[in-house]
Amino acid sequence: MTEPAVIQVEDLRKHYGPVQAVDGISFSVARSATCALLGGNGAGKTTTIAMLLGLLLPTGGQIRILGEEVPRHRHRVLPRLNFSSPYLDLPQRLTVAENLTVYARLYGVRRIRERLAVLGRDLDIDAFFKRPYGSLSAGQKTRVALAKALLNEPEILLLDEPTASLDPDTADRMRGILIDYQRRSGATLLLASHNMSEVERLCDQVIMLRAGRIVATGAPRELIHRYGRKDMEEVFLDIARGIQSGEVVE
Repeated sequence: MTEPAVIQVEDLRKHYGPVQAVDGISFSVARSATCALLGGNGAGKTTTIAMLLGLLLPTGGQIRILGEEVPRHRHRVLPRLNFSSPYLDLPQRLTVAENLTVYARLYGVRRIRERLAVLGRDLDIDAFFKRPYGSLSAGQKTRVALAKALLNEPEILLLDEPTASLDPDTADRMRGILIDYQRRSGATLLLASHNMSEVERLCDQVIMLRAGRIVATGAPRELIHRYGRKDMEEVFLDIARGIQSGEVVE
């Protein structure tokens, strides 16, 4: 018997007046899978993630996460998932440790000091635990955001540009941490990214959006073969520019 998907989306829509940010998309993500939600700016990626979190109310459609309807039963699933984005700041005047402690308490994390010590070492952020969050560089904030997302050891991890502003070496180490975490925990990862090498390394499923609609799905290798390209970077460009799979481009 096939295990139900942990994320199920059916005919999801979000309209802002005449603007259709998300226009009737349906998809599912299996337990322990890593799925990329891809598309150009304005494709609907961040809006979709915000609706999955219950931060935005859909105009229509249905979302079920871990068997629960969202946003109606959002309170039942929020303790079991977490979210990271470099575009959402934490309180600027609180130190890194204070910020993480607040979120750890909100998530009901036990042995908070021990958990912060592990994350500080793994993500190499313990050196600035005592610094105000607002004094950090963009790359340091990205690592703190990942630490916040891993605090409660979530079953589902939603990641919006998880390695934004990181240098190549640090970004590679952060991807390794996410891979190790998933292997240990069996967590499901859904990420939005513009880094196609990151998608090829991390993901076994890709959902391509354009203008709020799903225009292609499949594993990275499947999409590369279908579009006759050498990597996901070229596939992304084809889809963003509206070129259909199999079309020969001079």
